[in-house]
Amino acid sequence: MSANRPAAVVVLAAGEGTRMKSATPKVLHALCGRSLVGHVVAASRELSPEHLVVVVGHAREQVSAHLAEIDAEVRTAVQHEQNGTGHAVRMGLEELSDSGVALDGTVIVVCGDTPLLTGETLQRLAAAHSGDGNAVTVLSAEVPDATGYGRIVRDDASGAVTAIVEHKDATDTQRAIREINSGVFAFDAQLLTDALGKVRTDNSQGEEYLTDVLGILREAGHRVGACVAADHREIVGINNRVQLAEAHRLLNDRLLERAMLSGVTVVDPATTWIDVTVTFEPDALVHPGTQLLGATHLAANAEVGPNSRLTGTTVGAGAVVAFTVADGAVVGAGASVGPYAYLRPGTRLGAKAKAGTYVEMKNATIGEGTKVPHLSYVGDATIGDQTNIGAASVFVNYDGVNKHHTTIGSHCRTGADNMLVAPVTIGDGAYTAAGSVITKDVPPGSLAVARGQQRNIEGWVARKRPGSAAAQAAEAARREDEGQQ
Repeated sequence: MSANRPAAVVVLAAGEGTRMKSATPKVLHALCGRSLVGHVVAASRELSPEHLVVVVGHAREQVSAHLAEIDAEVRTAVQHEQNGTGHAVRMGLEELSDSGVALDGTVIVVCGDTPLLTGETLQRLAAAHSGDGNAVTVLSAEVPDATGYGRIVRDDASGAVTAIVEHKDATDTQRAIREINSGVFAFDAQLLTDALGKVRTDNSQGEEYLTDVLGILREAGHRVGACVAADHREIVGINNRVQLAEAHRLLNDRLLERAMLSGVTVVDPATTWIDVTVTFEPDALVHPGTQLLGATHLAANAEVGPNSRLTGTTVGAGAVVAFTVADGAVVGAGASVGPYAYLRPGTRLGAKAKAGTYVEMKNATIGEGTKVPHLSYVGDATIGDQTNIGAASVFVNYDGVNKHHTTIGSHCRTGADNMLVAPVTIGDGAYTAAGSVITKDVPPGSLAVARGQQRNIEGWVARKRPGSAAAQAAEAARREDEGQQ
């Protein structure tokens, strides 16, 4: 086991977050594909703690259910009344002790609304705590403007923390300090447990403050230290929608920078948004106005955008996807999608296949080299290789009660404006005539014609629309023909 592996991480996520003005609990608001608390849990997991406890309170059923979805190993502790951060940590430790866990080592305490906090920073905190032999180590940050934050006051000689002074209580000299408290701490487990039993509630809020533990331990002769975060923006907490948007921008920039440094071309980072679960291969190209969400993956030399939104979609090597919305689709190597295409869940395009302009697909498997060029709906279908689907074709898959499947073989040619009424099968090498409504199976190599015979009624316009522009044009054409004879 790593010397810096903590015995436990306690995540504080019990608050209501009234400033979000939302029916959704604050810690469940999302950015870049994860909830706020989800980001914190993911960062905490990078420490490989023996135990991970999230303290819940407001909307605890909803928050607990979410936690069970994203990390089945997370324990939850309930803070029935929000009686301060110290009380919340005590609830977390009691959850462990009640289940027979005897903590020995380091306990890391983090806030559930700090989505920019990284596992790397938490690892540095744990290492500093262990290396310096502290009873408690504060994660601090040096900020451009410390107004409103608690200042970290250090001993000049040893660098130890002597106090955390709130802005309203600070002297002018202390207000000049730019190192602030993040609310993230590393504690010796036994000392923390003992000190929490001594925290008083004789303050203006009548609450148990976790920061009081620092004074209790220092007065008992223990060392209190601090570890400075490399980037002060990591410690930013989210309290309202403005801060949520700012954090989204910061995290998005971080993700795009990582992608670009790994060999991805992002033409305009300012208009490109991605989730933490998106993956790339080198030489992928992302055009402006593109959103890549969920478990989307771009293979080498894939090209996406502009103005596209892909969710949980895989784009194969060298494929091009432009002006497209795709959800749960697989685009094969060298395939072409768009512009203005919609790929719904279950769509699988084979290598070098095409879903062209104003094409919608759903639950459809399209073979290698097969083309659906434009103005068509393909739903609940399997199409073989090297087939061409004519313009304005509709796979009529729904009878009002059930969905039905259409199967089209390889090397087929269906005519423009076809209605393919499922269930129906068109064999390999078969053709269908333009304007046909196909309701019966077509044998391989056959031509299906399913339309009424054309009948021309001459003179109809002159009789039924006399004096109209159409009638006048027809009369002029008739005279011109007579003059040429």
